[in-house]
Amino acid sequence: MNETEQNTNQTPYSAWLQTEILHTLQQTVSDHPGEYAFLINVQVQELYWALIVKEMQAAQACLREDNLAEAHEALLRVVDHHEPLNATWRSLSWITPSDLMPILAAVGARHGRDTALQGWTYRHMVYLFGIKQEQHLEHFEPQPHRFEQLQKALNEPSLYDDVLAFLSRRGFKIPAEVLRRDPSKTYAPDPEVEKVWAAAYETDPPVKMLGETMADIAEEFTTWKYRHLMATRRTIGNRSAYFGTPAVSWLLPTLEEIPFPELFSARTFIGDQPPVCPHMKS
Repeated sequence: MNETEQNTNQTPYSAWLQTEILHTLQQTVSDHPGEYAFLINVQVQELYWALIVKEMQAAQACLREDNLAEAHEALLRVVDHHEPLNATWRSLSWITPSDLMPILAAVGARHGRDTALQGWTYRHMVYLFGIKQEQHLEHFEPQPHRFEQLQKALNEPSLYDDVLAFLSRRGFKIPAEVLRRDPSKTYAPDPEVEKVWAAAYETDPPVKMLGETMADIAEEFTTWKYRHLMATRRTIGNRSAYFGTPAVSWLLPTLEEIPFPELFSARTFIGDQPPVCPHMKS
């Protein structure tokens, strides 16, 4: 049966959204009644990560054409996408260790051991944020096409690289070494870039709006990671999990991996400093 024949046996809604296929994708491996909820929510997260990747790539394409307005619209959508993405953790808050361990044991028996950090959609998104960690690529060797996709993303400019290149073309003094940096390495903060953001907030309202939207994205991304950490604390504790490292010990440092770092550090210098701190006694 070809696609046209399949669609004639469905409503337009089902044909468009592929609901007949969609509702076959939750293949449980245990008899735990909550596994279906776990699958649904994690699949939703996967879809939102893929959506965020597409939006950031669209923003990059607009920035390369110096189209700030459309780039900003795409990034505003990224902020909006994070709200339902982060809300999925609430739907999983019922899980205790006694719930999760049997599910993970069944997954391991059927598919082998894995971790959430091995999802290629999440890793692609993180690379676009400028958090480039090559060591994670090894986990995607069983998926050669995804390995190639991620290797390409690792070696190409991040969203922040494109933002800084755009600011340079707009007349801001981004250091040449920042513009020529190796994009496969995690972005390192630069004091001159910090000065650029401080100046842009005082002199260029559209760039200030872009900066605020990017700060929103960084905050929402960090919120997702915090909720992941808390869910891990509630369901796994500090069991050995990620690459043999205790779960909480592995995740805690990732909270410091905040995208677009100078957008936050520059705030120390934005605005007029009061002559005396209002909390200090005279």
